[in-house]
Amino acid sequence: MDAASQALDLCRALIRRPSVTPADAGALGLIEETLKAAGFETHRVVFKEPGWPDTDNLYARIGTRAPCIVFAGHTDVVPPGDAAKWRFDPFSAEIADGMIWGRGAADMKGGLAAAMAASLDYIARHGEPAGSIAFLITGDEEGPAVNGTIKLLEWAKARGERFDHCVLGEPTNPDALGDMIKIGRRGSLTGRLTVHGKQGHVGYPRLADNPAHHIVAMLAALRATPLDAGTPHFDASNLEITTIDIGNPATNVIPGEARATFNIRFNDLWTPATLEAEIRQRVASGAGAARHDLVFDPTNAVAFLTEPGPFIDLVAGAIEAETGRRPALSTTGGTSDARFIKNHCPVVEFGLVGKTMHAIDERVSVAELGQLTAIYGRVLEAYFR
Repeated sequence: MDAASQALDLCRALIRRPSVTPADAGALGLIEETLKAAGFETHRVVFKEPGWPDTDNLYARIGTRAPCIVFAGHTDVVPPGDAAKWRFDPFSAEIADGMIWGRGAADMKGGLAAAMAASLDYIARHGEPAGSIAFLITGDEEGPAVNGTIKLLEWAKARGERFDHCVLGEPTNPDALGDMIKIGRRGSLTGRLTVHGKQGHVGYPRLADNPAHHIVAMLAALRATPLDAGTPHFDASNLEITTIDIGNPATNVIPGEARATFNIRFNDLWTPATLEAEIRQRVASGAGAARHDLVFDPTNAVAFLTEPGPFIDLVAGAIEAETGRRPALSTTGGTSDARFIKNHCPVVEFGLVGKTMHAIDERVSVAELGQLTAIYGRVLEAYFR
């Protein structure tokens, strides 16, 4: 069986495992069995922490020498929503109109299948590599990300595992395969603002203190000036107000409290600590004498960048050779497990087209799945050349 056909079979088999976070549904077992049969040493590792779902993870490696290239990813998927609204059952992996349909096809069982098929094909043709190939796979990326990649990396490090480079198969391409490589990600910081006023009758405002008026001024101060102008590889940091909540059904009552939540996607000019300090200063400038509390959610999403260099050139060259497109180097989008991997080795993200990820009728092109497999194969050939 050629690599493209094997990738297609693996992708369909993985989609048929309904591994909605935190369930595994046999997805990791399928990967483990496939890699073990090709000579990989495999480890299933379950992490537990009170208050969070137990998570099953998989680590596999063939070879003991450097350099080691690791393919990373996740088998868990988001819920399908109303299955009746799908063209096909979301876990049937039907093929129609040149597409594979099903939850996880794009995000990111297709990417995992392509990486596996490319690795198995390389080993079948060359034997054990002049270095190592590893797989780092979690079932906790779409969930809280507490018992997944971050702990699996520490577990591997404690065993003495060392990685030289990583390819994370998230669906990075906006329109067509070859559009984009992610070489970094923005950080994410969520703030929660509560303003304390004094409830009273709207006809007697001197006897009350309206927190709605105060919170409007504070939120205006937050957005009055851009946080920054961006950097060569990052867009400007962006603050979005996501909720403003007062919960007052009466039209003749001044409320006693107002709340707002905001999220900032920030670039590498900031750390969570420096950004928190800036936000506190801005809120205070708009607060005047208003009593308020500002708290920030704990965050493990910091901005990072994999500097362009030989490895990124190698991956970009493989993409261009297969697709004819020279991919843009981007840091756009949300967060991913690359934010954990970057602490252990340089990481780039490249996978399938992400137009339908998390959507009803999620699907990917059969032809592009084969192309992605060939791209990963070219990466391995060049990496161990």
